[in-house]
Amino acid sequence: MGKILIISGTESRRISLQTILTFMGEDAHCCDPQEVTPLLSKDGPYDCAILDGESVDSLSSILKGFAAQPFVLVGSLHGEEKHPGNLVGHVSEPVTYPVLTQMLHRCQEYLRQKPTSEHQAQNQTKLFRSLIGKSQGIQHVRMLIEQVAPTDANVLVLGESGTGKEVVARNIHYLSNRKDGPFIPVNCGAIPGELLESELFGHEKGAFTGAVGTRKGRFELAEGGTLFLDEIGDMPLQMQVKLLRVLQERTYERVGGVKPIKCDVRIVAATHRDLELMIEEGKFREDLFYRLNVFPIENPPLRERRDDIPLLLQELVSRAQNETGRSVKFTESALLSLMDHRWAGNVRELSNLVERLIILYPGKLVDVGDLPAKYQHLEVDPYKPDYPEELLEREAINALFGDSSEDESEEDDNDSPLSMTPSQEGQAALPEEGLNLKEYLAELEVNLILQALEQQEWVVARAAEVLGMRRTTLVEKMRKYELSKEGEEG
Repeated sequence: MGKILIISGTESRRISLQTILTFMGEDAHCCDPQEVTPLLSKDGPYDCAILDGESVDSLSSILKGFAAQPFVLVGSLHGEEKHPGNLVGHVSEPVTYPVLTQMLHRCQEYLRQKPTSEHQAQNQTKLFRSLIGKSQGIQHVRMLIEQVAPTDANVLVLGESGTGKEVVARNIHYLSNRKDGPFIPVNCGAIPGELLESELFGHEKGAFTGAVGTRKGRFELAEGGTLFLDEIGDMPLQMQVKLLRVLQERTYERVGGVKPIKCDVRIVAATHRDLELMIEEGKFREDLFYRLNVFPIENPPLRERRDDIPLLLQELVSRAQNETGRSVKFTESALLSLMDHRWAGNVRELSNLVERLIILYPGKLVDVGDLPAKYQHLEVDPYKPDYPEELLEREAINALFGDSSEDESEEDDNDSPLSMTPSQEGQAALPEEGLNLKEYLAELEVNLILQALEQQEWVVARAAEVLGMRRTTLVEKMRKYELSKEGEEG
């Protein structure tokens, strides 16, 4: 496991515990309780520190003094005092192998998952869009990436469409020793089977009709780097055989060529298909599957990491603002509604939605009602403004006697709206003798209300919708003007 420190004031107990750990193959060191502070300050944290409960009096002060160090207590646990979380476990005597190994594993996890390590890992990992989040699933993916990246092991990335499988592949490449080499992606499902061999391995001049010159394949272009084979489940069986040979022998020939070319390429494959089911159906080679499936990484769907959606939205909006200068914000209700969505298209679907909302509501605040219907999972009463009559009358006046266009004003600056003749189509003319504006507007309003009611067979709700007002507002106006179906106007 690494360095283990045994803290005990009894020499026989130190020797006993050291013998057990040495027998387990662990590197164990011993110290007296008085030596703990300088030792841990200089060499800590150890992978595990074992405290002898019988001979350590300053237990609480040691635990509180070294929060980053995981401790395991052996022996009796005196008192009911609650100890800090870095006391990860207690081993009763006699000490057994299964219990002790379990405690050592807890110490290992304490060091691996502590916040400082997570923060450093996040800084180390290039946080592309779909790898952002704090959910257990995405943290596990990041941990697997960091574990496998420094090796040359083949990786198989699994997950639904839109979960960001290529993002995982790029992270593996950028954290590997091949990061200075090329990253070459190939979508095996987008290239016809008869062209895929030439695309992967290249071809010699005259190898087939249209091969007017020698062409390098993706394997050759990826030399010294990483080749990403996306949608490997769509690769034809005859190409699977040829790919298997390359993985086994590390050599290949161009189409139409006989000279073997050495291959120094790391393979990262990805698919949304169930390859094991395809093997049973005879659609995928079992030997190729085990060659690719050396280190599988399962990318979780977005519906299983809903708590990450606010962070993903923040990142997507931030990127859009940097790229286009436009952004959008979300109300709490909108966020909750989006977190309730099933996300069949996963992160890709979320990204497309953000792009659409930025176009529709640039710089605005988006609520549930502003989301497309399929994303509205909360019952929220829509807000309809109830404008004062003074404002509505003012707008009506502007519509009837509004200023002419700027171009017309420039042509004749002396003409005012009220002095214009009724030659302008669709614009009311002011009679020479004048008029009572309030009566005129009231008569116009009554006329329009009656037309709407008659068109909608006196269904008030539909008439209000036609007039662009609330039903309650229309009822108040009908009461004001004494309008009813029987007498129409009192």
